[in-house]
Amino acid sequence: MAGNRKSQSASIRFDPALKALFLCLLIAGAAVGYVWQKGQIIQLGKQIGSAENRLNQLRSDNERLANQLSVLRSPVMLDERARQLNLGLVPAQPSQIFRLPEWMLPENKNQSHQFVSRSMMN
Repeated sequence: MAGNRKSQSASIRFDPALKALFLCLLIAGAAVGYVWQKGQIIQLGKQIGSAENRLNQLRSDNERLANQLSVLRSPVMLDERARQLNLGLVPAQPSQIFRLPEWMLPENKNQSHQFVSRSMMN
């Protein structure tokens, strides 16, 4: 039998060792891939958390600024600011107000609307 081993080729003798090595490399590669994926999941979770925090901060800033804008647009605040700047603004007199009539649509929808062009007005 000893002579029989010497006559076997080298590939037959190393075949089980190569299979074991390939299996170990496959398992090690899968383990490294798993750890890398878990690291990516953790990193993405942190990015999502920071983006949500930023979104909440921007929403609260937006709400605060909307409230500030509504205060600044209030008639009381505008009147007070005009007085502070000595602009000399006063409420409009009734004679200064010109009211425009509201357009009435014809009851019959088949009637055509006629408009005057600018060239005819001059």
